[in-house]
Amino acid sequence: MRAIARIATHGCSYAAPVSSARAERLVNLVLCLLSSRQYLPAERLRWIVPGYANAPSDEAFFRMFERDKAELRELGVPLETSRTPECDAGEGYRIARRDYELPEIDLEPEEAAAVALAARLWDSPELAGAAHGAVLKLRAAGVEVDPEPSTVVQPRVRVSEPALIPLISAVQAGQVVTFSHRKHPAGQPLARTLEPWGVVSWRGRWYVVGHDRDRKATRCFRVSRIVGPVCAVGACGAVHRPTGVDLLTIVAASAEPPSVAHTARLWLAQGRAHGLRRHATVLGRMTLDGVAGDLVTVQLPGHDVAARWIAGLGPDAVVLEPTELATAVRTRLMAALARSAG
Repeated sequence: MRAIARIATHGCSYAAPVSSARAERLVNLVLCLLSSRQYLPAERLRWIVPGYANAPSDEAFFRMFERDKAELRELGVPLETSRTPECDAGEGYRIARRDYELPEIDLEPEEAAAVALAARLWDSPELAGAAHGAVLKLRAAGVEVDPEPSTVVQPRVRVSEPALIPLISAVQAGQVVTFSHRKHPAGQPLARTLEPWGVVSWRGRWYVVGHDRDRKATRCFRVSRIVGPVCAVGACGAVHRPTGVDLLTIVAASAEPPSVAHTARLWLAQGRAHGLRRHATVLGRMTLDGVAGDLVTVQLPGHDVAARWIAGLGPDAVVLEPTELATAVRTRLMAALARSAG
């Protein structure tokens, strides 16, 4: 699949109809070499790969085949050659699946749902194509991505801010940006010069994070409060995100006061709820209603945030303590059930 995707993408840059035929021939060649366990000689490929039989002469075919081999190697396809008794020249070709196939992609249901939700969030004309392409690639690799995931919480992120696309482009290009920003909705816009490290969404709002050259410190700015155009200045590649910087942590610390963490005891189904497990400590094995799982403790933020998170895991997570958190999760699940029944 990776080889075919690369050829298809590369082939889109060809302008003439002949080039489209060449891209199709390359795809056919890759499929043929991937499906064969034996090394196939050029003469045999000439008659089984569509597109080669039209060569007017032996010399024309071999020139065409040499160009195609060079093209595949340039695209990163590991084309193997070996001696074979079926060919006078003694040389055959194949592509070893073990060297080029994508590894198995294994997403948990909640992770696959998150991918589908992310595609729905990026609904602007500039970003919808990239999100749709990501979902298609996962489906091509065998991952079931539900286009309408039934989660308890349906996030919505607006991407209509005019400053969003220029900021993302500047981050990708590694360029400094200048813009005017209001600290408060009624405040006066102030000029900012920022080395942008990234753009992230937090609680339904977009923020750009980076190094403020004027203040000589790390800052984050709400994108909706940027007034006027965002201008990229300086050379590309001048800005580099520092190693180990967590953009969401910076935004969370700036956007709201820190919340008090609470310790909770939960039962997690075996092999499930990996996102929560990354923050948990396993105390031991535990069977709940005949289902195998683990007894864990985990530090969680306020009950409202924690209840939304745990309720989204459905039957894979059960709160044992504290009672207030268990009640909050149960209330959300019953509300979701009532909406579904209605």
